[in-house]
Amino acid sequence: MALNASTLDQLAQHLENCQLQAQDTLKITEAHPEMDWDDAYAIQDRILASKLGKGARVVGYKAGLTSHAKMKQMGVTDPVFGFLVDEYVVPEGGEVKVSELIHPKVEPEICFITRTELKGPGCHIGAVLAACDVVLPGIEVIDSRYRDFKFDLKSVIADNTSASRFIVGGRIASARDVDLRTLGVVLEKNGEPVALGAGAAVLGHPAAAVAMLVNHLGRRGQSLPAGSLILSGGITEAVPVQAGDNVTLRIQDLGSVSVRFV
Repeated sequence: MALNASTLDQLAQHLENCQLQAQDTLKITEAHPEMDWDDAYAIQDRILASKLGKGARVVGYKAGLTSHAKMKQMGVTDPVFGFLVDEYVVPEGGEVKVSELIHPKVEPEICFITRTELKGPGCHIGAVLAACDVVLPGIEVIDSRYRDFKFDLKSVIADNTSASRFIVGGRIASARDVDLRTLGVVLEKNGEPVALGAGAAVLGHPAAAVAMLVNHLGRRGQSLPAGSLILSGGITEAVPVQAGDNVTLRIQDLGSVSVRFV
């Protein structure tokens, strides 16, 4: 790693404070251009440790920047991974307070729930489908802490991949009974379609994103526990939202899930 422990601690505290206080900041690589990939995930780890120390509970994991649309939108070339804690959970049909966020956007996601533990390296789509009981639709609310939503890959990893809120619902289906590549996806805002896509937009198959997450964890000496919820990544570009917006995601064979912004 390029940064010392004290700098990592300081950056983690800064980014978590930005999230909790809904304040933006310049991307951290501007002040620390020497920061490497290990530093980025070490900062993310420290943010998680801080949240766990305050009583938070891990409820799942997320893959980000997994579609070509998202990579192009954000100017990056590789997926990133982050954690989900219970403070991010919003009930289906519930409300998100915009005052608690900086510049929220929504993404349509296909979500997985594991029945058995998954370990890497060497995890693949077949292993993911065998280990996952169900899939269901989800809306992720991303909220980068970086000014104007502008960041590089290391900065966004450190910022826990812009995680802020998520909503799951709709109908559950067996991960093996539907063709996740061809599922049609419609994201609506205030009753109007604003983004369209299909499951294949996520790395050719949404389960590929889960396999990449498992292999990422494996390289760090970790596994994906049984009962984990995984957001496999935005299928379309992210759509900005504001107070008063109602967002509904409809996925073929999986029903719909919705959230209100107030």
